[in-house]
Amino acid sequence: MTLHAHKDNFGARLGMWLFLFTELLLFGGLFLLYAVYFKRYPREFAVAGTQLNWVMGASNTVILLTSSLCAAMAVTAVQRGEMRRAVGLIGGTILCATGFMVIKYFEWSEKIGHGIYPGSTRLRGGPPGESVFFSLYFMTTGIHGLHVMIGGVLLAVIGFKIKAGTVTSENHNLLENGALYWHLVDMIWIFILPLYYLIL
Repeated sequence: MTLHAHKDNFGARLGMWLFLFTELLLFGGLFLLYAVYFKRYPREFAVAGTQLNWVMGASNTVILLTSSLCAAMAVTAVQRGEMRRAVGLIGGTILCATGFMVIKYFEWSEKIGHGIYPGSTRLRGGPPGESVFFSLYFMTTGIHGLHVMIGGVLLAVIGFKIKAGTVTSENHNLLENGALYWHLVDMIWIFILPLYYLIL
């Protein structure tokens, strides 16, 4: 690897880490907002949390952990020159992302069907803490779901680039950065699960 290529790799990684830092600031702000309102409405948050389906939340956790494993294994496969295996593993990650969003669709649909969504008549007529909880829930899981979709599209593009020979064992920064982004998506969900689904 030439010195110029090494500098390009370093720059790409540094740029990605800076981007991930801004993403952490975004979700950190949402978690801070959660903490402020939880301190104000601890009982209402606990009651509202029991209305979420923890089985769906736990299932999505298993799915995302599996997807992160596939993404990490895809990086290793490319480094070893196992391109077909890498594409298959990226496909597994995308399949997991699709499964996550399908579960989230049914979960949101169930809540909306019961009149639980920001600004709904049911929440306006209930305790203010409950309305705040579900507003934060829909906002946080909605933004996270958007990140899941973006990550899935990004990994699909990378998969095509591997098949086209653009991403190789010598030039795999794009895949590494895509996997880093996906690991961030996974890590954020690990915080969302206990805050909303397992709240006591």
